[in-house]
Amino acid sequence: MSLSVDRDKFQAADKPTLYKQIRLDIERRILTGEWPPGHRIPFEHQLMTRYGCSRMTVSKALSELAQADLIERRRRAGTFVRRPKFLSAVLTIPDIRAEITTLGRSYGYQLIQCSRRAANAADRARLGVQKAGKVIAISCRHSADGVPFAIEDRLIDLDAVPEAATADFAIEPPGTWLLHHVPWTEAEHSISAIVADSQTAAALDIASGAPCLVIDRHTWRSARTLTAVRLVYPGESHKLVARFKGG
Repeated sequence: MSLSVDRDKFQAADKPTLYKQIRLDIERRILTGEWPPGHRIPFEHQLMTRYGCSRMTVSKALSELAQADLIERRRRAGTFVRRPKFLSAVLTIPDIRAEITTLGRSYGYQLIQCSRRAANAADRARLGVQKAGKVIAISCRHSADGVPFAIEDRLIDLDAVPEAATADFAIEPPGTWLLHHVPWTEAEHSISAIVADSQTAAALDIASGAPCLVIDRHTWRSARTLTAVRLVYPGESHKLVARFKGG
C-alpha cells in the first residue's frame, strides 16, 4: 500500500517536530486499520524519500512507535505492524471499529435505535448547553467475532453538526462517522465502573450484576458541544492503558 502524503508540508515543518509528524502519520494508518497487523511498513529509505528527511529522523519516529508497541522491528526482515496488547487509550478518541479490526478480529455493528427530536431539558443538560434545537439520539452495539464488545448511547447536537442529519447510522457507526467527517478541538473522558442492570446485561450478554467499565465522553469544537456519548464495556475483558511522557 502506497503512502499518500503532502511532502511539501513535511519539508516545511520545523525539523525538531518533523519526526513527530511522521510518527503520527504512521500511527494514524495503524489505528484506523489502513495498515492491519502484520502489514510491512515501508523501508527506511522509502520513508526518507517520501517525507524528504534524514534516516535519523525516520529512525526516531519508528523507535517511538516501537516503544508504544505499535510496530515490531525485525532484523533483516523489516518493520511490521504489531498486534496491540490493549484496546483503549485514555488520551485519544478511539474508533471502536478500527480497534477491533486492528486486533485481527471481525467487527460487527447493530443499530438499536436512532431518532431525531427537539432537544429536551435532559438532552441540554447532557450536552452542557443552554439552547439546542434538534438532536440525534443513537443506541447501538459493537461486537468482535460475534461477541458483544460495547454498547453505545450517543447524542449529537444537530445545530453543531447539521451534516449528521443525512448520515446513515444504520450502516456506519456514529463514532467512526464523526471521526472521519467532523473535526474537533477538545474532548473530555470520564471513566467509571457500574454493575450491569438487566437491560445492560442482556445487551452485552453478561450476567446481571457483572462489573462494567464505563466511558462518558464529550467532544467540542471551538467551545461548541458536538456530541456526548456513553460507552459501556464488559468489565472482565477490558482495561484502559495510556502511555505518556513528561516534558
